[in-house]
Amino acid sequence: MTEAPSCPATFPIAREHPFDPPVEAGRWQRQGAFHRMTFADGHLGWLVTSHSAARAVLADNRFSNRVELTHPPVANPLAPRVDRRLPPGIFLRMDAPEHTRYRRLLTGQFTVRRMRLLEPRIEEIVSDCLDAMEKGPRPADLVQDFGLPIPSLVICELLGVPYEDRVRFQRDSAALLNLESSAEQTNAALADLMGYLRDLVLRKRAEPADDLLSGLVTSGELNDEELTGVAFLLLVAGHETTANMLSLGTFALLSNPDQLARLREDPAVAESAVEELLRYLTIVHMGPVRTALEDVEIDGWPIEAGETVAFSLPVVNRDPERFDDPDALDITRPPTGHLSFGHGIHQCLGQQLARAEMRIAYPALLRRFPDLRLAVAPEEVPMRSNMTIYGVHRLPVTW
Repeated sequence: MTEAPSCPATFPIAREHPFDPPVEAGRWQRQGAFHRMTFADGHLGWLVTSHSAARAVLADNRFSNRVELTHPPVANPLAPRVDRRLPPGIFLRMDAPEHTRYRRLLTGQFTVRRMRLLEPRIEEIVSDCLDAMEKGPRPADLVQDFGLPIPSLVICELLGVPYEDRVRFQRDSAALLNLESSAEQTNAALADLMGYLRDLVLRKRAEPADDLLSGLVTSGELNDEELTGVAFLLLVAGHETTANMLSLGTFALLSNPDQLARLREDPAVAESAVEELLRYLTIVHMGPVRTALEDVEIDGWPIEAGETVAFSLPVVNRDPERFDDPDALDITRPPTGHLSFGHGIHQCLGQQLARAEMRIAYPALLRRFPDLRLAVAPEEVPMRSNMTIYGVHRLPVTW
């Protein structure tokens, strides 16, 4: 086996185009699947840029997702120290059997069938947002008027979180995901959001309602700390990811008018359009990460026990070995296994909900505003390169 290509000390972040992966990562992909990389805390590990290698690692239970074993690919005030553990209930950063226990309690809430039953309500929420946007001032900010309120209201109703508290939890979530937040800002946001959700759990225990969080409370399988952690994970992931896909996806469609016209004129392509936008844009752009629990060989590369592996999912989802003409946005492309929702036991629990929201929202927006266009030059749109979830900070549009 030849020596792995070396990488600079920093995880690839800088982009030359808002919709394309970092150029450095693309160059490394052409050199091989695994690349030596120094992590933010000095750990010497690996960067994966190939689709097949990423799938293999993510599906392999010899790799851990436990936060105390992994190393951050970029400096992040939210990344706990190696000797710290996350609060109970945040099962995303756990391994089996702890992860299995939490996931089992929630899997039935996010099935394709359950999400189909939610679609009429999602359609109402989308229509209400479009009504408000149409009556509001122009230019509008698509993030605040469309991208953010739709998934926020959906996840609030599903969990049983009062939507009128959205300013608080959206503010805290933004601070937690901002790489430029100080440690003090991050700790304050985390304490505030966890405190808010802990109080909400106590209210649900006293007066349960017909919502997911109340159901978990009354099941008796989780204590209040665990319930708070689960609520935190579902609330933050449930609105931040889809909000950024709706906004960034609209920006990409406005920049590709032939694809926009096809989606507006043919609702039948909505499903494939969602999958293609998920692949093409890949808003999870800084990880995930896994750490080898023992010596492992993947695609001929030896990974030693204790070494952390990071993934550049934007470039993984542009792997020419997996996708034909990977740098083209083609909303009629048959779904071919993008990894935007991850892979293996940690594959995104809410992926069917996110798909339903996007499948309904994109065509509805384009039908309501057939003349939708950017209100600023494309290069003036502020990108979320400083956030752990990629997207746009604002998207000024008019019609």
